[in-house]
Amino acid sequence: MTTAKQKRWQIIFRRAYRFVIYDMWRITGNEVSGGRHFFINLAKTIYLSIQRFVADDLVAQAGALTFNTLLAIVPALALVFAVAKGFGFQAIVQSQLFDYFPAQREALEQAMIFVDSYLAQTKNGIFVGVGILFLIWSIVALLNSVETTFNNIWQVSERRSIYRKVVDYIAIMVLIPLLMIVSAGLSIFVTSGINASAISFLNPLLRFALAVSPYVLTCIVFFAIYMLIPNTRVKFWNAMISGIVCGLAFQLLQIIYIGGQVWISRYNAIYGSFAFLLLLLLWMWISWLICLFGAVLTYSSQNVEKFNFDKEIKTISRRYRDFVVLIVVSVIVQRFVRGDTPPTHHQIASGYHIPVRLVGSILQQLVDAKIIRTTPTDDELVWAYVPAIDAAQLSVGTVMRRLDRNGSEKFKIDRRIYRGQWHAMLDVREASYLEGDKTLVKDLTFDFPDSDAKEEEC
Repeated sequence: MTTAKQKRWQIIFRRAYRFVIYDMWRITGNEVSGGRHFFINLAKTIYLSIQRFVADDLVAQAGALTFNTLLAIVPALALVFAVAKGFGFQAIVQSQLFDYFPAQREALEQAMIFVDSYLAQTKNGIFVGVGILFLIWSIVALLNSVETTFNNIWQVSERRSIYRKVVDYIAIMVLIPLLMIVSAGLSIFVTSGINASAISFLNPLLRFALAVSPYVLTCIVFFAIYMLIPNTRVKFWNAMISGIVCGLAFQLLQIIYIGGQVWISRYNAIYGSFAFLLLLLLWMWISWLICLFGAVLTYSSQNVEKFNFDKEIKTISRRYRDFVVLIVVSVIVQRFVRGDTPPTHHQIASGYHIPVRLVGSILQQLVDAKIIRTTPTDDELVWAYVPAIDAAQLSVGTVMRRLDRNGSEKFKIDRRIYRGQWHAMLDVREASYLEGDKTLVKDLTFDFPDSDAKEEEC
C-alpha cells in the first residue's frame, strides 16, 4: 500500500514538474481564458522570476550595490541636509529619518557625525570644489550602477543619453530631499491636527493614516523605482504590484530587524563598536535583494508571454528557422509594397502568432544582414521595420545568401587544405540560391492572419 502511494505521488510530482518546466510554456493566451489563464500566467511569472534571479546572479549584484550605497551614503545625506537646512527643516528631516529607519538609529547617528564633519570641511577653501565633486560623483556612480543593473534585468542594450542622465539624476537628487521635507511637514500638520478639538472625531482615522503611512510611502518609492529607472516602457500595473510586494517585504524586514534585538546584542558582544556597521551592511544587502527581486518580478510579469516555447526556440531546426525568417521578411516587404504602416516587433509576433523572442532574434539578424532596417514610430522606444533593399529586387535567394554571409569568417582555418569541403558547401548553397532567385519575396503567396493586431507594450 505504501509503495503504491509512493508511486502515485511520484507520478503526480513528475507530471507537476513537467507542467512547470515544459507544458505550461506551450500554452498561449489564445488557448485558455478566465481564471485558468490567470493562474497559469501567475505560475509562469513566479517560475521565471526565480529562474532569472538565479541566472543573473543578482545576489552578487546586490553586494556590489551595497558597496556603492555605503560609499554614497554620507554625501547623499549631506545633500539632503544641505537642502533641508536651506528651508530650515534640518531637525525635522533628521527626526523623519529616525522614524522611517528605526532599525538603523545607531548607524544613522554615526552617519550624522560624518555628515557634520563633511559639511564643515566643504566650507573651507579647496574642499568646497573637491567636496562638491566627490558628492556628485558618488551619488551619480550609485544611480548609474542601479540603472545599469535594472537595464540588464530588462535586457535593454540602449543606455540613457548623457543629457537624459544629467537631467534625470539632478531631478532625483533635488526631489528626494524636497519630498522628505514635504512628508515631514505633512506629518507635523497631521500630528498637530490630532490635538485640535475641531477635528477630534477624526482621531482614529488620523492615527490609522499615520500608522500605515510608512507602508504606503515605501510601496510608492518601490513603484517609482520600477517605473522610472529602466530605460524602457514599464506598464503601470506591473510596477504597482511589484512595488506593493517589495514595499511590504521591506517593512517586514524592518519589523524582523527591530524584533531581533537579542540576536543583535550577541553581535555587539562579539564585534563591539563595529557591530552596527556589519548589521548596516547586512540590512543594505537584504534591502537590495528585495529591490532587485521586485525588478525581476516586474520584468517577468510584463514579458511572461515572451518566454512561451522557450525550449523550442533554443533547439529550433535550421530549416524551420529559415521558414520563420521568410514569414517575417514577407510580412515587412508586403506591407511596404501595399503602403501599410510598417510593422513593429510586437505587431509581427502577436499578429502572426510567432513567439516574441524568436521574432526579436530574427529581426536583429535581418537588420545586421542589411535586409531590413529600422524606422522610427511615434514612440521613441519602439521601432518599426521596412525593407533595406528594393522590393522588386529582393528574392528568396538574396535573403538566404545575405544571411549565410553575415557574420565573421576570420578563423585560422586554411581553406586551401579544405578546398574540397569549401567548394562542395558553396556548390550546394549556390544551387539553392539560384532556385530561390526565381521567387521574389513580395510575390510569396501566404494566407496571413489578421495583421492589424494591436501592439502590446514592451
